[in-house]
This record gives sequence, structure tokens and C-alpha cells, in this order.
Amino acid sequence: MSQLDRLRWKRTLRTTSSERWLGLIGDRDAVAIDLHHLPDGTAAGTVTVVEGGGIDPSGVPALLERFDDDFLPGIGLDEGGVSLTVVYARSAEQYERARTDG
Repeated sequence: MSQLDRLRWKRTLRTTSSERWLGLIGDRDAVAIDLHHLPDGTAAGTVTVVEGGGIDPSGVPALLERFDDDFLPGIGLDEGGVSLTVVYARSAEQYERARTDG
């Protein structure tokens, strides 16, 4: 089974013009994609590949194509409608400030 076949996507944030997707392999964070849908119908985003998450750098182009095919109908990497910056990270953590009532 390939890396891409083991990847499971979870949308962690959605607004009217932006989305954040987390790609997991097993219980490990493998990749995060922050995507912004622009007024002209195109999209731009940042792809963060987490070192040790199970995504080999040589597989990133195929990962981007699969994401494009699965989640970006009507716009495409091969048509110039999507611009993605790929960043390789050693770890990924999320920190949130606790809400206070008052």
C-alpha cells in the first residue's frame, strides 16, 4: 500500500474562503494544508509536510495532485488555478489559548 493510500484527511478549519486540512497516516500527523479560495476563482495555500510523518519528499507531487483531484473541483494545479508552497517541518504542534468567560 502506498503512502497516499494510507493517508486519511481531516478538515480542521473552514471559513467562507479558507480551509485547513490535516493528513494523517495512522495516528501521526503527516501533512497539513492551509488553503485560501481567492475571489478570482483560484486557490493558494501552504503545504506543511511533517518529517517522520510517513510522507517521502519524492511523493509530494503525487500527494498534491491527489489533493487537487479530491478537494479542488473545477480548479487545478495543471491549469494554473492553484498555487501551493511546500514547507518541510521537523514537528507540528498546535497551541490554543483557553477561553475565559467574563
